Amino acid sequence: MTDRDSVHAFSFQDFPVRGKLVHLNASWRAVLANKTYPDVLHSILGEALAASVLLASTLKFDGKLTLQLQSEGALSLLLSQCTSDFHLRGLAHWRDSLLTIAGGVSPMQLLNAGRLAMTLEPSGDGQRYQGIVPLEKDSLAGCVEDYFVASEQLPTRLWFAASTHQVVGMLLQQMPREGGRKSNKVDEDGWPRVQMLAETITDSELLELSDVDILHRLFHEENVRLFSSSPVTFRCSCSEERIRQMLRGLGQDEVTSIVEEQGAVSVDCEFCGRHYSLDRIDAEHLFAQDAVNLSNQKH
Repeated sequence: MTDRDSVHAFSFQDFPVRGKLVHLNASWRAVLANKTYPDVLHSILGEALAASVLLASTLKFDGKLTLQLQSEGALSLLLSQCTSDFHLRGLAHWRDSLLTIAGGVSPMQLLNAGRLAMTLEPSGDGQRYQGIVPLEKDSLAGCVEDYFVASEQLPTRLWFAASTHQVVGMLLQQMPREGGRKSNKVDEDGWPRVQMLAETITDSELLELSDVDILHRLFHEENVRLFSSSPVTFRCSCSEERIRQMLRGLGQDEVTSIVEEQGAVSVDCEFCGRHYSLDRIDAEHLFAQDAVNLSNQKH
């Protein structure tokens, strides 16, 4: 296996279908290292991470994509975020009832009365977009496919395989024909055919084969072009300034109360585990600086 922490684009030359392959290795282990997750959550968390990379690779703008699952079940929140330059992070929250569930339960069974939200946030002044669909399929792949049917009207298929050391995902999308017109040169059976071929891939093949070998295994009779890969890295966007902005949002009275009770305000980033702490002097300086800025604006 040579395709580690990368996303690879490919396309079919005889009909308008594109594909993506993602491999998460060190980035996947970094997510698991930051928090101890119950074993039953490993596969669906890994799939969500892979899905966010695959979907971010289809963005036509600089920004980030957030995939979020929320439910009233034992798994209350699953969140994965990937930027257009493939910086990845993710987390999951669960209720105590999850710890009493016996083995053999499908991860999707933990998402009772759930929904999937896809949020696209362009960098700068671009408009934020969010689409939401109910979780009605028995796999994360099926739920994301439902999202594309409802929100994008773009036929999309996904396949995932996950282990404790790596996650692999594959995406296929039928693209609109150029100009919207039919052409006698287009292979009309291309889209259904490549779906049937992709259905024959096994989890072990996804986890063990290189991207070149996966494409040869599935589509050796098709005219496929494989593009250069892009690296994927685990990277958190938390920072001291973001923490300060969050504390400003709480207000001076609330922050002062926490400092008086605990001696400091402590914040741990759930994504990367980084610890932030502001003592009494830090807190006073934080709001004193805001007062100075406000005074300057008035004058």
